[in-house]
Order: sequence, then structure tokens, then C-alpha cells
Amino acid sequence: MREAASEVGESRPVEYGARLGYAGSGVLHLLMGIIALRIAVGGGGASADQSGALGTLADQPLGTVLLWLVTAGFVLLALWQATEAVTGAHGAETTDRVKAVGKCVVYAALAWSAFTFATGGGASSRSQTRDFTATLLQHSGGRLAVAAIGLAILGAGGYHVYKGWTCGFLDDLAAHPGAWAVHAGRVGYLAKGVALGVVGILFVIGAYRKSAAKTTGLDGALRALRDQPAGTVLLALVALGIAAFGVYCFARARYAKV
Repeated sequence: MREAASEVGESRPVEYGARLGYAGSGVLHLLMGIIALRIAVGGGGASADQSGALGTLADQPLGTVLLWLVTAGFVLLALWQATEAVTGAHGAETTDRVKAVGKCVVYAALAWSAFTFATGGGASSRSQTRDFTATLLQHSGGRLAVAAIGLAILGAGGYHVYKGWTCGFLDDLAAHPGAWAVHAGRVGYLAKGVALGVVGILFVIGAYRKSAAKTTGLDGALRALRDQPAGTVLLALVALGIAAFGVYCFARARYAKV
């Protein structure tokens, strides 16, 4: 099994597909940053999350074609992460394999979302997250489960901040991408860490209050950030950071260890 996974992971189609997936992630983050910036200055419109970005992409000329490309990229990126989890090619530690499994799940979910929009469907991530949390809260032990999810997201946010502050993301690359990409990556990881931290806090609050009203994912977290003192400035900075992460993703598409 390991040999088969290694063969698949090292194949050219999977390598190019994984790089396409990183580029697709860059496009989505750029759009999310733009949407969040509009929210910061008082605009409404799309959700500042993956569903909002995918919906915006769908409305562009050749949007369906772009969505199919993004879907293919995420599928192959998920497949590559799965081979990493099996072979541990870029890290033999158990934690590296666990992270690869987690990333595989994330990219598979993104692939499904992109596929849904490409085929003319689509749903709000905001409402899906809230409905999922509400369902959990109705069951025994649901509050603990929601709190655990919140703490896990908080941990992910902290990891993003650490990775951005220390430039640990450079370890994911096969070569130095240039100063511009390093600056974009550092700002991007810090901004994503802050955004994820707010998402995690809202989940913990939701568990404490036994309410799913605020557990609306990234879009809800960014809007909650806007409602704080100096929130417009804070949200604008985070929005620019998310867009910067998108720029870094383009560099990662070129230089990633695949």
C-alpha cells in the first residue's frame, strides 16, 4: 500500500494538480480578502468565506470553467495529502501524518464545495456551520463537542500565528520564494490565525450559552470583529492579510514540496 501511495504521490498529474490546488486556494483567499474589505467599509453582499468566494467566482466570465479547474486542483491536492499521510514522504513524525490527514479532509471538503458551485448549486457556509452547531447542541454532550471544536480551532489559529511569526511556512517550500512571498506569507498566516482565533472563541461562547447564533464560521467571525471598538480598522487589516495569504499561495503553487 505504501509503495502504491508513493507512486501516486510522485506522479506528474498529481504533482501538477496539487500545485493547481494551491493556486486555487490563492484565488479563493484573494476573493475572501476583497469581500472582507468591502464588509469593513460598510458594504454587504457575499459572505467572507469559501462559499462567498466560490459564488463570486461563479459570477465571473468563464466562472464555470474556473470552478472546474479549482475543483480538479483541490481533488488532486487532497489525494496528494492522502499519499503523504500514508508514506510520510516529507516528514516521518506521527504529527506530520496527522496534519496530512487533516489537510486531506479540508481540501476534500473544498473540492466538494467547488464541485457544488460548478454544477449550478451552492450553499452558504455560514448557515451550514450554524445549523451543524445547532444540531450538535441538541444532543447529550453536544456542548462539550462544540467547545472541543472551538478549542481545536483556537489551536489551529495559534499554530497559524506561530507559523507566520517564525516564518515556519518556508519549511513547506522546496526553494526560497523571494522576499515578496515571505512578507505575504508572514502577514497572511498572522491574519488567518487571528481570524481562526475569533472563530474558535465564538464556538466556545456558543457552547457556554448553548446557542448557535454566533457560530457562523469565518464570515461570522469577521463581522463580529468589525463590531468591536476600532473594528473597521481591525477587519480591514485582517482582510488585507487574508488577501496576502492568497498571494503567498501562488508562490506556494510554484515552490511547494510536492
